[in-house]
Amino acid sequence: MDDLDKRLVTLLRHQGRRSISDLAVDLGVSRATVRSRMARLEKSGDIVGYTVILRADAVDQPVRGIMLIEIEGHAADRVIRALGGFSEISQVHTTNGRWDLVIELGTGTLTDLDTVLRKIRLIPGITGSETSLLLATPRSTRAKL
Repeated sequence: MDDLDKRLVTLLRHQGRRSISDLAVDLGVSRATVRSRMARLEKSGDIVGYTVILRADAVDQPVRGIMLIEIEGHAADRVIRALGGFSEISQVHTTNGRWDLVIELGTGTLTDLDTVLRKIRLIPGITGSETSLLLATPRSTRAKL
């Protein structure tokens, strides 16, 4: 991925529905160049899709956290399936080291977060956890509203 591709991806991250003409103007290249770059990035798998960010995803969850989870034995698949039932969980990551999973979650209040954390800790196969609140996000590659 060269500099032009990186600039294109940055523009798309902030507004994925921009027209090819607008992207071409901002990048200082032709529409054909933008179109071919996007097609190449999609074909290579660098761009795997486009999405919608709902206001509720960005605004209605002012209390956010990262939960580190330890799992016993071979229970990872079962635990991951159980975590899929929580609307408060936005991402589940597998990892190495002391913790087996890292999850990102958000709620409207600290009380709601406490409730969700208690429910998660009751999932069979989870042997330990640690949670950190996210206070601010000074930098993110996710699109901003």
